[in-house]
Amino acid sequence: VSVSRAIKPFAEPGRPPDWFSQKHCASQYSELLETTETPKRKRGEKGEVVETVEDVIVRKLTAERVEELKKIIKETQEKYRQLKKDAELIQAGHMDNRLEELCNEIMMWVIELF
Repeated sequence: VSVSRAIKPFAEPGRPPDWFSQKHCASQYSELLETTETPKRKRGEKGEVVETVEDVIVRKLTAERVEELKKIIKETQEKYRQLKKDAELIQAGHMDNRLEELCNEIMMWVIELF
């Protein structure tokens, strides 16, 4: 219960209401355990830390999330550059015939952010 409650604030929009149920979280975790290769145990020095399945899952999911965030940042930067360019053209008076269309586009983008 504590895990499902703790991750609920980080939900992406559009998730179904039962996505964070205890049962669903347990099934997702079981699926991760089943699809992740178990690291081979190493014989080594006493006290050596051996990587666990959980460590592999955390590393994999962290890498995936980092890539997702990089993509989101890149898309946001591109949109910002376009909006900045449009603002400069508007200030110069070159976009007077498209002001209403641009305003609607900006409003839709702002709504997506929030």
